[in-house]
Amino acid sequence: MTIARLIIADSEKNANLYYATRFLAPDAFIFLQVNGRRTLIMSDLELDRAKAQSQVKDVLSYAQLAQTVRNGGAKEPTMMDVVGHWLKAQGITEVEVPGDFGLAYADGLRKRGFTVTPTPEPFFPERMVKTAEEIAHLTESLRITEEALAAAIDLVRSAEIRPDHSLWLAGKPLTVELLRKTMHLTMMEQDCVAQHTIIAPGAQAVDPHNEGFGPLRAHEPIVMDVFPQHARTRYFADITRTVVRGRASPKVRRMFEAVKEGQEIAYRMIKDGVDGAAVHQAILASFEAQGFKTGEQDGRMQGFFHGTGHGVGLEIHEPPRVSGKADILREGMVVTVEPGLYYADAGGMRIEDMVVVRQSGCELLTQAPKVLEI
Repeated sequence: MTIARLIIADSEKNANLYYATRFLAPDAFIFLQVNGRRTLIMSDLELDRAKAQSQVKDVLSYAQLAQTVRNGGAKEPTMMDVVGHWLKAQGITEVEVPGDFGLAYADGLRKRGFTVTPTPEPFFPERMVKTAEEIAHLTESLRITEEALAAAIDLVRSAEIRPDHSLWLAGKPLTVELLRKTMHLTMMEQDCVAQHTIIAPGAQAVDPHNEGFGPLRAHEPIVMDVFPQHARTRYFADITRTVVRGRASPKVRRMFEAVKEGQEIAYRMIKDGVDGAAVHQAILASFEAQGFKTGEQDGRMQGFFHGTGHGVGLEIHEPPRVSGKADILREGMVVTVEPGLYYADAGGMRIEDMVVVRQSGCELLTQAPKVLEI
């Protein structure tokens, strides 16, 4: 039995659809794949552009298909009437769809006699293994991101330390908001767009996804995690550095060294065929051996309580994972390595790089230096 693969979405938000078509559109359109042959069904607005710009050979007119359905007796055909007509014309009764496929679409097809089966991510497994061109796109995004991060760190380095440990720059308190704006503008000038950039000082960073706010202070760690998407290529980058303006506490220094060593453990282990869970457990064991315990303390999670890494590509978080869950790494995958430690009495500490999995090791893509005290 022939099974069709079906996506109905807009490719600005849906990475699977952009991957399959390399066509960027803000409105939903129809993608179908049968025996490896791909077809787009497009509105008149996007029909000619899709023919010229997409990497799909067969681009059909939605309006013409809808008219065919009308000629068959449907007065005002819906999208599912049009999709159903095309599928039946190909002799297809079963479709596979992504896990985020619209429920109304699925119900509409089922009412027309089709079997609809959701497929867990990755919908296109080949997305996990990057081509040389994709790695070049990721590296381009990463270099822009490193430049923006360096600009923010330079501001911290230039700040004056006042007697109350506040940081001042050009006669004003240095704030998270200024650093974030500096990074975002630097990236926007080079076609990278960042959202939810984390600049979390002190105790704010004990929640790893706290974006941070307010004035910055000397002698406490500032976690900077930035992950923009390139507007042209659509590929992301992801990097984290933690810095202290002034002198870090002894515990923060030990955390910094432990996290750097955690990365080195990952670099030594990551290669084709390795289980990401083994990498994660080795880092966790290293932290425990150094006295950095993980678990609930004083009513909140502290220690190392997130994964070691994740895939990066057309999405900022995509398979595979380097975490407590088994996930085999394969040559050509691009993953982050981002161990972290978080304690209420010290703040947060995270360092993050991007690597390519190779046959006998891994290739480090990130070039930004790792310096704690600035």
